[in-house]
Amino acid sequence: MKRWLPLAMLVLALPMAGQPSRQKPPAPPSAEQQDLERALAAAGASPVEYLRAIESHLARYPNTTRRAELEAAAARAAIEAGDTPDIIEWGERVLARRPADLNLLEAVARALVAGDSHDGWGRALRYARHGEDLLREQINGALSRGHGAPADLRDQVDRELSGALLIEARATGNLGRPADALGLAHRAFETYPSAEAARETAYWQERLGQLLDAARSLADAITVPDAGTTLDDRARDRARMDELYRQAKGGTAGEGDLLLEAFDRNVALVHARQLRTRAGDPNALIADPMEFTIAGLNGDKLNMASLKGKVVVLDFWATWCVPCREQHPLLDEVRRGFAANPDVVFLAINTDDNREPVKAFLQQVRWSDRVFFDDGLARKLSVMSLPVTIVFDRSGKVFSRLTGFAGTEFVNTLTERITDALK
Repeated sequence: MKRWLPLAMLVLALPMAGQPSRQKPPAPPSAEQQDLERALAAAGASPVEYLRAIESHLARYPNTTRRAELEAAAARAAIEAGDTPDIIEWGERVLARRPADLNLLEAVARALVAGDSHDGWGRALRYARHGEDLLREQINGALSRGHGAPADLRDQVDRELSGALLIEARATGNLGRPADALGLAHRAFETYPSAEAARETAYWQERLGQLLDAARSLADAITVPDAGTTLDDRARDRARMDELYRQAKGGTAGEGDLLLEAFDRNVALVHARQLRTRAGDPNALIADPMEFTIAGLNGDKLNMASLKGKVVVLDFWATWCVPCREQHPLLDEVRRGFAANPDVVFLAINTDDNREPVKAFLQQVRWSDRVFFDDGLARKLSVMSLPVTIVFDRSGKVFSRLTGFAGTEFVNTLTERITDALK
């Protein structure tokens, strides 16, 4: 289903402002609520119709107390529909209230920079720069918490940073500063090598008369590993590279060497990036969770591979998670039931972003300090909510997964899963 559909259901489900709280019997839906429900139901699965339904509702009820919520839904529907004017109109309204929405910043900036308005290019540049600042704050925040930036977060932020720099490059060039645009495009490729960044570099090199350099950048676009590039994209890049190379050199002699050099250059570039990533995060590029190395509360390290051959129970929790506290004594009860079995290992995996308060919390609630930090395990295992209990069998494969607080049934259920895993 499209990403905007959960938002549609949310819009339908939320009460109108001013309705009684959940503790009181709900009031009958107002005429406005009924109109909105009918309109969104009629829109079905079409983001275009969904967007039109919201626009019509806002025109009919200009003073609705749900304007902010509906404008946000309209912006997301416009993005799904690929409606550039509406992305700009609704997106900028939402950004005026929520300037830190990175997804919306990128969408609006891209829509603006694709237009032909000098003012629009200036706004695109401001939005892209703001997005760049937010992304750098995200990484700096992770680093300031004292445990580095996980490789997947670093990779994601670098990719988004590169995208912001590409928008800045196009907007800057459109505003009459092609040399500055070329510098930004180079920075985008250095931040996260991609075919799009290589094409943008070639675009400004060509406009500056640097035809051979532009051909070389298109060779990068053809050879750099990029899952988002299709065969048709590469064919177009190759055709344009041929044309530029002939213009620069007067023929095609040596063009094959240009491609081979680009291939070697980009293989080395990707390898160097992988080494830097691995240096900052020992679990980077590791596909098997049971190969992770995780840090303990007291600085010790545990290589998960050392536990293969045993049944391993991972308890994902956080200091702020109330259900985790309720489940803890139940987990202790299960742990005591297997205390005499050396083939069952229980690991408490803390997922707090800020690790500093964890030790004080454990002392306050009188829990064991035999705690490890997730160090990317939560992302690798797609732990999206807490508590989560995951059981690995003797071969190191996920055998069972219990999500959420299950009450008194938790003890029996987890005991059965561990017993089955032992078999």
